[in-house]
Amino acid sequence: MHLDMPHPEPDRALEEFVVDRPGSIIFVGHHLSTGTQIRCLIRTISLGGAVLEIGEGVEMPNHFFLEILGIHDEIGCTLVKRAGNTVTISFNMLIDPEFLHHVIRLNFEASQ
Repeated sequence: MHLDMPHPEPDRALEEFVVDRPGSIIFVGHHLSTGTQIRCLIRTISLGGAVLEIGEGVEMPNHFFLEILGIHDEIGCTLVKRAGNTVTISFNMLIDPEFLHHVIRLNFEASQ
């Protein structure tokens, strides 16, 4: 493909789900130690990433783990962009669809 040509749009974008669920950003330290944590609000989530809300002046690492409140698994993540207190992240690997459905069900059950 020539560089001046527009790139084609992806065939399918990953569906995002609004969850507004608390979570923690766990910093990755020396030898993968996980000492520092900051709280966040997970606004939306998909198989490939999420949009988080954090404090305005909070330092954000480029690579970290995300823990969702109520689920004891940590997801490896990479910072994509930040605009004020809104952070867009990508997961280092697509999460399992069953795991995503579990997160969505937790959110649904909490709102009942």
